[in-house]
Amino acid sequence: MLAPVVTTIAEVRAAVAAAREAGKTVGFVPTMGALHSGHASLVRAAAATSTFVVVSVFVNPTQFGPKEDFAKYPRTLDADQSLCSDAGAHLIFAPPASEMYPEQSVTFVEVKELDAELDGPTRPGHFRGVCTVVLKLFNIVLPDVAHFGAKDWQQARIVRQMVRDLNVPVEVRVEPTVREADGLAMSSRNRYLSPAERATAPAIYKALQAAKARVLAGEIDAARVESALYAELTAIPGARVDYARVLDANTLQPIQRLDRSAVAAVAVFLGTTRLIDNVLIGEG
Repeated sequence: MLAPVVTTIAEVRAAVAAAREAGKTVGFVPTMGALHSGHASLVRAAAATSTFVVVSVFVNPTQFGPKEDFAKYPRTLDADQSLCSDAGAHLIFAPPASEMYPEQSVTFVEVKELDAELDGPTRPGHFRGVCTVVLKLFNIVLPDVAHFGAKDWQQARIVRQMVRDLNVPVEVRVEPTVREADGLAMSSRNRYLSPAERATAPAIYKALQAAKARVLAGEIDAARVESALYAELTAIPGARVDYARVLDANTLQPIQRLDRSAVAAVAVFLGTTRLIDNVLIGEG
């Protein structure tokens, strides 16, 4: 049975209120659609935790820059509905932009400092858009638990900070990155890759694995690990490295020694497709 699709805030609130009246707990998975097995794993995690699962499918215009792929971002609602239903969702919220951003919407949410590295400088305004839409969705769905993927480590960390700072009554859970058999992190943007680019793409994860292996072998100098990671990425045929950083996993700030939990995070262009990935390294 397919989970119903609703398009208005009033419908979501009514469905959630009915679920709570029936004694159910509410899990939530926010997405931009074009769903894949990675998203399905988030829905399954939500279904394992909560008894009423809501998935949002909304391509959020405020998190795209002027030269980014908002117009061509894939919209596959019928397929998304099937995937969500099979994974255990009970309701899909797929609003138009006018429902989420009525005329004269001038309020936005920003989380400072955590956006100073990685995607923050290269995608100005991106996390302002993410935080704004996620907070709006939290206020609409009122979930007990929300599930995010570890592939978007910075996004998940920023959302957790927003929830803490603004006293939002939701538990944020970060689920493991889901990968293809060859290691490529699943992403809605993978479909943009040409066959040759797709064949090359797993080298991104291999470079991250090599960085982790260096640390496991005893390397504690973050700059050396970062330099080697950048070199391996630039050696990938046709790759253009946006960033390759080794940062404190909690503060997302540069560190000198790998004596705490750290994240090696990368963004790489293959052709016109920008792929991100990360692995946790270091102690802690």
